[in-house]
Amino acid sequence: MNTSTLEKMRKMKFFGMFHAFKSSMETGKTNDHTADELLALLVDAEWDDRQNRRIERTIQYAKFRYKASVEDVHYHAERSIDRNQIMRLADCTFIDRNENVLVTGSTGIGKSYVASAIGYQACMLGYRVFYASTPKLFAKLKMAKADGSYIKELAKLERTQLLILDDFGIQPFDAQSRAALMELIEDRHGKTSLIITSQLPVSKWFEVIGEKTVADAILDRIVHDAHRIELKGESMRKKRSVEPAKSY
Repeated sequence: MNTSTLEKMRKMKFFGMFHAFKSSMETGKTNDHTADELLALLVDAEWDDRQNRRIERTIQYAKFRYKASVEDVHYHAERSIDRNQIMRLADCTFIDRNENVLVTGSTGIGKSYVASAIGYQACMLGYRVFYASTPKLFAKLKMAKADGSYIKELAKLERTQLLILDDFGIQPFDAQSRAALMELIEDRHGKTSLIITSQLPVSKWFEVIGEKTVADAILDRIVHDAHRIELKGESMRKKRSVEPAKSY
């Protein structure tokens, strides 16, 4: 009977229940529980398994460059990182409020890591996240314009509750990319959140975007009331090459 029950659990894709019941049978602990306790054990195991698989799918969808964690961020004073600020952002209520986060600093300082760490935390809490290199994303949107999938790509980005734009401003926006950025920001404004990382200070973004009217409209929507993280200090990549570490 137990073998048949296990097979039915497997076919119904109750994998958490399957492994918990199988483990209880193999260790002989099924008799240690009342019927209510055993049922609670199996339901909890199934719940945890489904939650873990959901988180894994969310992280896979996000396409992070690398794995990151807020616990592994270096909070050295010379980096000008406020631990309390990072922890407040890690609760992800800024996403519920449709607020943005701007992370700036020189190359190699750990901007992408900090952004990804917050993004990972958002995935753990059930938010839909997508990470993208800004130059690659807008190159992809240009191709989408050519093959007719542009609207579909924008709709996909709009459904994302947290969009991380890494390396923003690494190259100036041309007319087509600027128009796409305006559409993207307009579609998301007041409905979803952005994390933007850039080597340039926010004051230089106007020049990178170009075309005064469009730049004004975009920055008004991005920068207003955004949370700012301005990283300082020497390159973490250089530090890691001299003294390897697990965190940024």
